[in-house]
Amino acid sequence: MPETVNHDWARPAVILVATDLSDLDRLMPHAFEQAAASGGRLLLLHALAAIGAVSLEGGDLPYYDVAGAIEAAGKVLQPWCEAAHRRGIQCDALVREGLATHEILVAVRQFQVDRVIVGTRSRSKLGKLLVGSVAEQVLRSVNLPVLTVGPEAHLQDASGDERVVLLATTLRETSRPGAALACRIASDQKARLILLHVLPPLDETARKHLPQELDSAAMRELRQLAEETGAHCGIAIDSLVAHGNPSIEILAEASACRASLIILGVRQRSAFEDLALDRTVYRVLAHARCPVLTLREPQPMPAELHTEVMGAHH
Repeated sequence: MPETVNHDWARPAVILVATDLSDLDRLMPHAFEQAAASGGRLLLLHALAAIGAVSLEGGDLPYYDVAGAIEAAGKVLQPWCEAAHRRGIQCDALVREGLATHEILVAVRQFQVDRVIVGTRSRSKLGKLLVGSVAEQVLRSVNLPVLTVGPEAHLQDASGDERVVLLATTLRETSRPGAALACRIASDQKARLILLHVLPPLDETARKHLPQELDSAAMRELRQLAEETGAHCGIAIDSLVAHGNPSIEILAEASACRASLIILGVRQRSAFEDLALDRTVYRVLAHARCPVLTLREPQPMPAELHTEVMGAHH
């Protein structure tokens, strides 16, 4: 199997935590755990929207107090950096003025980030949870692994239970980089790795006289993928085929095996454009009880953003 995954993606040297400041309690335990495991550096980024920095003077005229707002945000981030330092983790806080997604993209290139950690907004309805949010825009935009910490996600306790990484794969050719990344992560975490592929519901396959589960071509292909991937990272991999709604089956298996991480397999670049019809990614992100790592195919950076990023280096 060709080598198609950046090695730093499995052991990130630079982890960017994109925060709106209200989600730090939820994001930072995961950031600490991952940075400690990889020996990586943390960058805490808050993008300051203009609406949050308005003050009034004696004449009751509003003005934009950029310096004051930046200072206030920095004071919120600084204790988390100090907590990281006490853990032996390098950590820097960064407050920038601008649209969150744009500033995340600039920081990703400027600091050669290997992984982004971002949270979803709240426990609101699915449509409001991700659509139009920074989390959704980051998923659409960056070309590296994004760890999304949903409202129900939590760290696995230290009870000694076996760690499990669950990779939900489409079995397309582009699933192989996702499998390679999942294998490396599982190997580093000394975790069990499960590859899951979801077929159409049983009544549909029966109506079309298609093979089911163990007799399906998908299971044969899944086992082949597991064998090829496991040979490269030296671990045994379990294969599982289920029938039904993909998001329901992914969440059910993650709950049954008490997964510490779900990885959604690499898909074609148009996949996120089709989310209005196929909401598997959204539903998993919204309801997973562990973090979800997504990986997209590389694509060129827009010319105007590339110019701005290059300027930031000088």
